[in-house]
Formats: sequence, C-alpha cells, structure tokens
Amino acid sequence: MTDRKDEIAANLAKVERRIADACAAAGRARDEVTLIVVTKTYPASDVRILAELGVRHVAENRDQDAAPKAEACSDLPLTWHFVGQLQTNKVRSVVGYADFVQSVDRSKLVTALSKEAVRAGRELGCLLQVALDAGVSGRGERGGVGPGGIGELAGLVAEAPGLRLDGLMTVAPLTGEYAGRELEAFERLMDLSTDLRRGHPAATMVSAGMSTDLEQAVTAGATHVRVGSAVLGVRPGLG
Repeated sequence: MTDRKDEIAANLAKVERRIADACAAAGRARDEVTLIVVTKTYPASDVRILAELGVRHVAENRDQDAAPKAEACSDLPLTWHFVGQLQTNKVRSVVGYADFVQSVDRSKLVTALSKEAVRAGRELGCLLQVALDAGVSGRGERGGVGPGGIGELAGLVAEAPGLRLDGLMTVAPLTGEYAGRELEAFERLMDLSTDLRRGHPAATMVSAGMSTDLEQAVTAGATHVRVGSAVLGVRPGLG
C-alpha cells in the first residue's frame, strides 16, 4: 500500500503542477480551478489514499461501481460527482451519495432527480452536460444536450424542488466541427456559460478537461477539471 500511495502522490503532484502552470500561463489564480479525480474502475482503497493526500472531489460514472464505493468511503470528507450517462432507474441510488450530477441532459432525468432529492431531503447540485457534437437530434454521441436546448433545460432544473443549477459540463467531442479542437470546444462552452449566467447568475461552474486536455480547459476558463488516469494510472486490461 505504501508503494501505491507513493505512486498516486507522485502522479498527483505532476497533475497539480500541470494545473498550476496552465493557470499561470492563463493569468489565473490556482485556486480558481478545482481538481476532481475520476475514480471509476479504481478500488475504494485508492479513494482513501486520495483523501489522505488532500483530494476532496472525486467522480464516478457507473452507479453499480460508485454506490458501494461511496458507502465504503462514507466516513471521508469527500464531495462526490456523478459524471456518466444516468438512466432514470439508477437515480434513487445516485441521489443517495452524489453531491453533484454533472450529466443532466434531458427533462425526464430532471423530473426523476427532483423527486428523489426531495424524498431524500437533499439539495443536489446539477450541471447540464452540453453536447458540442449534437446534430439534428439535439443530442451528442456520448449524451448531452445540444447548445440550443440549454435554456429550456436550465429553466427546468432551476424550478425543480431539491435541485440546484450550478453550471455546465462537456466532454471534448470526437466528431463534428470541434473534433480535435479541444481549446475551441472549451471556449465555446465558456461562451455558453456566459449566456447561461445572464439568466442564472449563480450557475458559475464550468466542468471541462480531462487527463489529456486539462491545459486547454484551464486556458479557456474552466472552473473544474476531471482527471483520472493521469493521477491513478491506466488499469490493466482497460487500455
């Protein structure tokens, strides 16, 4: 376990330097950017190590993995983010441990989240997942609502009991006009965030950037970056 802690600590230090350097280059303060470590596929023991090393925000994308892990780590001072595509039949479970759902992308999900948040007596932070590759369907390959649907969905979240509209999230698209243009994609998200805040000034979170493109996200103005493999390594057999 000592070797694993040393490995994670070294990786975490490298990622922290990358964020700090990107902030300096962009003229931003380091504390403007929150690191969320994506712990999907990694065991609860790694989550405990992260907490020991000072990490306070972790993310998961599959409820069947996240729920038992969150329960096993319920004694830790962590904020849990759910970042994966969320089916309504998993909402009750997710609301039990998640502090934020970053993948809100349709009205049916808003209704389900609101119902369960009220039932649990919780206020759940919500980010709208924006699909910058959305075509005529208005949805992206990996979920998300197209830019044209943000206003209506934001209104639904803002009015829903038990939910709090906190901002926007995106994943750099693999197809469409922004494929391979991460900085431009994240700049587009920032423009959409500016538009959103005109009607919802408290929705200031902008979650963008992962292990390979966190610098571009920081440059564009993201407030949160979601980093997994650069901190925890690539698990065998996962590619």
